[in-house]
Amino acid sequence: MYSEIAHNKRKSILIMAVFVLIIAGLADAIDYAYAGGSPAVLIGVVVGALIYSLISYFMGMRLSLAVNGAREITKKDNPRLWKTVENLSITDGLPMPRVYIMDDPAPNAFATGRDPKHAAVCATSGLLDIMSDDELTGVFAHEMGHVKNYDSRVSMIAFALTAAIALIADILLRMSIFRGGDNSEEDQIALFIGIAAAILAPVVAFLIQMAVSRQREYLADATGALTTRYPEALASALKKIENTGSTLKRQNTATAHFFFTNPLKAHSLTNLFSTHPPIEERIKRLENMDTHA
Repeated sequence: MYSEIAHNKRKSILIMAVFVLIIAGLADAIDYAYAGGSPAVLIGVVVGALIYSLISYFMGMRLSLAVNGAREITKKDNPRLWKTVENLSITDGLPMPRVYIMDDPAPNAFATGRDPKHAAVCATSGLLDIMSDDELTGVFAHEMGHVKNYDSRVSMIAFALTAAIALIADILLRMSIFRGGDNSEEDQIALFIGIAAAILAPVVAFLIQMAVSRQREYLADATGALTTRYPEALASALKKIENTGSTLKRQNTATAHFFFTNPLKAHSLTNLFSTHPPIEERIKRLENMDTHA
């Protein structure tokens, strides 16, 4: 169990490192084609991407809650949900996060925030309606696992870096298309490098972002099961959601990776590259999990 958590953490760190390499590669392509070997281009692009990521990092929680129409509650508004989160916070040794509810019949939940001291968890009204107390605890043990493992921070940075790579690639593509020159061999090579990098880099970055998200979901499942010592409850909640469906009325692709299960339409183009691992695989891993290992 602990080795699985450690393995997923190492893999996520490795994946995040690839983002930096892609940004550096794009900067190097711009430098090669247009700047004549000036290190200022490489430094400027990397620093700009990091600044963009920091802005997303600090604004991410507020934006993710706002765009999904989540409303904050107190203990008296929904004692059942509040006590579930409060008990898990005590068990995990974490500060009590802010608690939100979304008015949506689809059973789902998410956690957000840059660290355990600045975190929030949210349940849909549909989740509260269909889950037993044990299943609700299992779902929020998973969400608190995201908080405990700093997954929201990782997800926000991954999303920001993906957007930064897309922006840099777009600039590179435009520079390549409108680049002046005398059609020399050097110009042709620069054009090819620019167009290839601009097309491939965002695709690779998006695939890496999804890989990060899928690994963090498995990690949160494992962490939640370790917290409750009852993986069967989380597996049961996933089975209910699989049968009911988790598609939200309010669709938002930018925050889809935060949710407990995929909140997007089952046959949309976005699901060709899902940020969530298959529910069947998550259930299988939970059912085969040894929480004492």
